[in-house]
Parts: sequence; structure tokens; C-alpha cells
Amino acid sequence: MTQEEKGFYREIITKAVCGKGKKFQQTTHTVTPPNKPTSILGCWIINHKFKANPKKDEVLVNGTYDINIWYSYKDNTKTEVVTETVQYNEKVPLQYIDQNSIDEKFDVVVRMLQEPNCLEATISPDETKVVVQIEKETAAEIIGETKVAVFIQPNQSAEDSVEEILNEQSINEDFLTTKKED
Repeated sequence: MTQEEKGFYREIITKAVCGKGKKFQQTTHTVTPPNKPTSILGCWIINHKFKANPKKDEVLVNGTYDINIWYSYKDNTKTEVVTETVQYNEKVPLQYIDQNSIDEKFDVVVRMLQEPNCLEATISPDETKVVVQIEKETAAEIIGETKVAVFIQPNQSAEDSVEEILNEQSINEDFLTTKKED
């Protein structure tokens, strides 16, 4: 039997995930409202936007989000919402990196496993600011061209394989018309 009859491997170039990573982060921001807060009535994070750029062994994520704090002032007689836009730069390290990628050009897919979320909002000890604890989790994948080895059996076609499988299994062709006996 010749080598060609035995089969051989062929390399296929395809796009695949060449790197993966994720990062959990907790941060603290201090917001100074225009009035001295008496109590915090609510805090939420909105308008999260981000862009990502691949680097050698990490993905750089640059983004912004708005912190909205609803608070009371003047001994709980008035309320107001203060908004502050926060910019961030985050490095997501890649735990898995495929060293067999062909090209240095990569596509990046970034998604938030957990959107920025307020854990706690408290009035600072000097009672003039609001301290906000925020957490988020980011996942990143880089996609690039890589090689995959596929085993080829030249004497077998795909149709033959399907017919062999069907012949090996006993198929009841009348399964829709056969009645079950109770």
C-alpha cells in the first residue's frame, strides 16, 4: 500500500481564536456633588462604551461610563442627581496565546461578562463627597490566521462514508406509521 493510499495530512489556513483572557476589576471613584449630601438614595452606572486594541500578550480596552448618584441634601429636604463620566484604560492579559498564528494582524472580540455595576455608594468621612465602588469583568479574544492539519483519505468520498453509516444502522423507515402497542 502506497503512502497516498494510506492517507496523508493537509494543512489548512483558517481564522481561529489565537488568544483568550479575562479580567475582573473593582475600582473606587470619588464624586463631588454641588451640595453637601445627607444620604444616598441610589447609584447606577449607564452609557458604557468601549473600544479594544490587540497588543502582543494583552488587549487594551479604553472606555467610558456615567456614574449617576441620586442623593438628598439640606437634611433630607431636597434631592438631586449628579452625573460624572469616568474614563478608563484597562489591560486584559491573555492567558492562552496560540504561537502558531501566521499573521500579526488580529481581530479583537471584547465582551463584558459583567457590565460596570455599583457595589456601594457612601458619603465620605468629610461629608462632602460620595465614594462609589464599582466592579466589572471583561473577556477578550484575539482572532487570527492559523494552520490546522487535517487527515485526508483519498480513496474514500464523503458520500461513501454516509452510505456506510446508514447501512450499518438499522433504520425503521416506517417509524411515522408504526403504532405503539400498549
